[in-house]
Amino acid sequence: MARLICALLTLFSLAAQTSIEIATVSKDVIQRNPHAVEDSNLKREQKLHGMFEEAGCTGDQLREQPMKHVKSPNVICTLPGETGSVILVGAHTDFVDRGKGVVDNWSGCSLLPALFTSLKSASRRHTFVFVGFTDEELGLVGSKFYVRDLGKAGLENLNAVVNLDSLGTGPTKFEMDRGDRSMAEALLRIASTLKLPLNVVNAHKVGRSDSDSFQDFKVPTINIHSLTQETYPILHTRRDQMDAINFDDYYDSYLLIRAYLAYLDKVR
Repeated sequence: MARLICALLTLFSLAAQTSIEIATVSKDVIQRNPHAVEDSNLKREQKLHGMFEEAGCTGDQLREQPMKHVKSPNVICTLPGETGSVILVGAHTDFVDRGKGVVDNWSGCSLLPALFTSLKSASRRHTFVFVGFTDEELGLVGSKFYVRDLGKAGLENLNAVVNLDSLGTGPTKFEMDRGDRSMAEALLRIASTLKLPLNVVNAHKVGRSDSDSFQDFKVPTINIHSLTQETYPILHTRRDQMDAINFDDYYDSYLLIRAYLAYLDKVR
């Protein structure tokens, strides 16, 4: 996977005086992954599993979490850190088949292996867990099962959740109303440092996402997306196709999120 990494850089955040080392996956790889979209939920789960393996998440680090009466399992890739304190990065794999479901949410889940790649070479204080959640469209089924299955000890170790849902229709957005304020402030700080676009749009007012499953258990979360009043109507329609993704904006979202995760590892 070394060929996927085009640069290793040090981000210096003047606001927090924090030096962060991260790898950067090339734009052509970030653009390629959404094009690997499959036409069924089970195939998407299998594709994500394979993409994690290709990124180097194998063996005991990669597992599936099956559920009764659910065809596709959650896909879980764990990147161990120095402690058991966990930062979870999630995105749902399923889609509503009126369109191709590229925006909602192959755009989010296909970014997870690249984020794994960006973080795996540097030392980490936290353990990062990347999860492709199943059946979000049927009522947050996969994320609800995951958080309930953690138990008390698992919840206590869960430091933060970063949820990715519907990226690339425009510049990066995030929710403020239901998100953790300190996590939001950190995201704004990184966007300002990198001079990458970022705005607040509270998309949960028109629909729930997997971050809600963790918010219900008082876990600090942030939901990162790209939707506006103009682009939200793309979802769950035939318009949800590859041409709905602006790959310049999508790559900016990747650059921001990968730096944000590395920053959270230092400050939380």
